[in-house]
Amino acid sequence: MRLLNLISIVAVAGVMSGCTSTSGSVKQPSAPEAVASEKALVLPPPGGPSIVSVIETKRGNGVEQTLALFTSSSVPGQNFLKVQFLGASGSNPDTGGAGYKMLGETAMSREAFGAVPGVAMARNTTFLQNSYGPFSYASGRSRGGDTCIYGWQQIRSSHAAHTQARNFGMIQVKLRLCDARASERQLLAVMYGYTITGTLNGEIWNPYGDVRGADPTLGRTGSPIYPDDGGYRQMSMPLGYEPAPPAVNRVAVRRTVVAAQPAAAPQTVVQQLAPVGPRVPLPDAPAQSSQVVVPGAPAQPAAPAQQSARAGGVAVPSPDCIGDAAMTAACRR
Repeated sequence: MRLLNLISIVAVAGVMSGCTSTSGSVKQPSAPEAVASEKALVLPPPGGPSIVSVIETKRGNGVEQTLALFTSSSVPGQNFLKVQFLGASGSNPDTGGAGYKMLGETAMSREAFGAVPGVAMARNTTFLQNSYGPFSYASGRSRGGDTCIYGWQQIRSSHAAHTQARNFGMIQVKLRLCDARASERQLLAVMYGYTITGTLNGEIWNPYGDVRGADPTLGRTGSPIYPDDGGYRQMSMPLGYEPAPPAVNRVAVRRTVVAAQPAAAPQTVVQQLAPVGPRVPLPDAPAQSSQVVVPGAPAQPAAPAQQSARAGGVAVPSPDCIGDAAMTAACRR
């Protein structure tokens, strides 16, 4: 009886221990999470567009972030700037690794049409390059007049830079941008001005390749370096100083607009000149006074006709007083 009780106790203990070992802890599955804008691995150029939110996904072989950008457009969808770092540990092996594949033209054209619904996107065929290397984009205009672009870039060192233990990382950047007022050239400035702030630890995952050396023209004789592109190579540099242009005194002239008046009929103006010196009467004309009449002055009494005209203190006899003694006596009075 005691043996039976002992066996029962051992069996119950075994069952209890088995239940304890098979029970699991509650674990939340890994999913994308929102992070602060200060932790963004890529930044738009100064002046915008501004960052609305940042969603980060950690994978086993890298990290992916999607930056939601300010949107001012009637085209459905959200503007975004997406960056993907591939090659380093993402500190989350549960999510698996992201696809390590190159960007193809067909796949990118399909993504461009899917990211901008309702807009006919056309891929640009011109070779373009920013600070990180070559990139490409597609653009289009909606029926409402909004301009849209979808750009993509893959940053990876060349095959010649691949060695046994370095330069295997890769960064992929994608941009979706629509605006109601901006032009295609203005939107394209974002592809030229964005900045990658994240890095891949270790030389083995360096996506930029070997550091480019200094310009070979530095320190070499016969290779002048000028301060800017002001055209020094084409123009001769004069010796000495050229005289400064004379200063121009700017005088403010106040102009008055006068209404046009009807042209008056031309009038003949006769200017009377005052006689200079003594006036000598003609032989067959009566004696005239040499007094000059000034307009506005009081009238003076007329001198007798037989009186000799006086001018400047000199007495000139009248012709009537010449040759006749009686008239001569009368003229003397």
